[in-house]
Amino acid sequence: MSSDSNNKKTATRPPVVVILGHVDHGKTSILDKIRKAKVAEGEAGGITQHVGAYQIEHPSDSSGQAKKITFLDTPGHEAFSAIRSRGAKVADVAVLVVAADEGVKPQTKESINILKESEVPFVVAINKIDSQGANIQAVKQGLAENEVLVEGYGGQVPVVEMSAKTGEGIDELIEMILLLAELEDLEAPMEGQASGFVIETHLESRRGIVATLLVQEGELQVGDWVSAGSATGKVRFMEDFKGESVKIAVSSQPVVVLGWNEAPRVGEMFKSFNNVKEAEKNSLIKQFLSGQLFEQESGPETTNKKISNLIIKADTQGSLEAIDQVMKAIISDEVDYRVVNYGVGGINDNDVNNAIAISAAVIGFNVSVDGSAANLAERNDITIKTFRIIYELIEEVRNIMSELLDPEIKRTVLGKIKILALFKKDARSQVVGGKVTKGKAVRGSMVDVLRGGSPVLTAKLGQLQHNKADVTEVTEGLECGLRLDLHGGKGEMAITVQQGDILEVYTEEKIKRTL
Repeated sequence: MSSDSNNKKTATRPPVVVILGHVDHGKTSILDKIRKAKVAEGEAGGITQHVGAYQIEHPSDSSGQAKKITFLDTPGHEAFSAIRSRGAKVADVAVLVVAADEGVKPQTKESINILKESEVPFVVAINKIDSQGANIQAVKQGLAENEVLVEGYGGQVPVVEMSAKTGEGIDELIEMILLLAELEDLEAPMEGQASGFVIETHLESRRGIVATLLVQEGELQVGDWVSAGSATGKVRFMEDFKGESVKIAVSSQPVVVLGWNEAPRVGEMFKSFNNVKEAEKNSLIKQFLSGQLFEQESGPETTNKKISNLIIKADTQGSLEAIDQVMKAIISDEVDYRVVNYGVGGINDNDVNNAIAISAAVIGFNVSVDGSAANLAERNDITIKTFRIIYELIEEVRNIMSELLDPEIKRTVLGKIKILALFKKDARSQVVGGKVTKGKAVRGSMVDVLRGGSPVLTAKLGQLQHNKADVTEVTEGLECGLRLDLHGGKGEMAITVQQGDILEVYTEEKIKRTL
């Protein structure tokens, strides 16, 4: 243990590890296997859901002395991305998972780019080496093509061949993580006011707003006041990732904290204070610097686009962050969406009343709908939809926005009529006689009156006669009598059809467009 310039005691701290890679390549399986293998029996099964991080202990030397590692758990990688987007560092070491039977995929490439930008040291875990079709050399070649040169393949990036299914290579992976961490010489102050990041938040019916904090520096204690963005609170209760009550948390330790006035955002930095005034002052300063104090008053940007108002509720703040990021990919020149409220927790009467006031749709992710809220929505024609897959939710948002798109008008020309005689006319219609020169005339069709080749009037073919008998259509070469009704049925037919005019008879079909 040593001291820094401020005379605060510092000590080596456990590394914080994030696992990245393509979907279905085994990120969650690896985390689960590590947790089950390295968390004491009887404790792993009781780990609280939505914690977002956990710690393991691994005997790393001949003396059997255990060293700790903190893993950002699924969906903890969302916290990693959120914190990284704010220009801060949360992970000390990363694991890039690549399946031996599939190799480098799109999300693998995205992960590689993230690692390059963040400059976090990482180890490649080639998973599923026991699967049919596994080709470790092909994986290494694919990595090399994306500028990741592993040991034994022209580079120095450590690589571990493993199977999360059988557990083969798990210990080797953990030892490699500890080796990389040792090279980083990780130290942090172990006393004084705490600071760190929000890893996960969610709402529990019994305990209220619950947030997982990852302490980076200092000492967080029960009774401290905390501030994270616009959220503040007094630490009423703290528990570790196993659900056990703790009084103090130090660097690299994830803890669940109760006592918030609102849900802090995932990725937000937190600080602890001795009293409520300091915490609230810090919160106000953060809101001012980020512009949050003015967001409510500034309103949406001026736009000619049609807007779909949305209220989105989710089970955790991490889910909201993920939804927000994916929704940004929905782009249209004609329509847009506005999320008037993001919230953690179930859909209730208040959400529906807000939706009624602004004509919004209510979208839920992994949340329930109160029975009274569902009834209120039905009575007031408010859409409520809930989903368990983010991309299905995004598709519903696209559908809601698509309802605002002007339909595509498909015009089908049926025929042409030359006007030979004029009969009577009133404010809304005119009776004429003519001959079908092309195609056919069909009762109920639309008609453009062409004069000199240019349209001068649009009307509807309201009545059609042949040989003084009402008919539904008259074919090419036959004469007919027609009553032309003003299109729309209102106003006055200001332009009179003249002898020699050509009527173009057509139908219009409105085709719904989608994003």
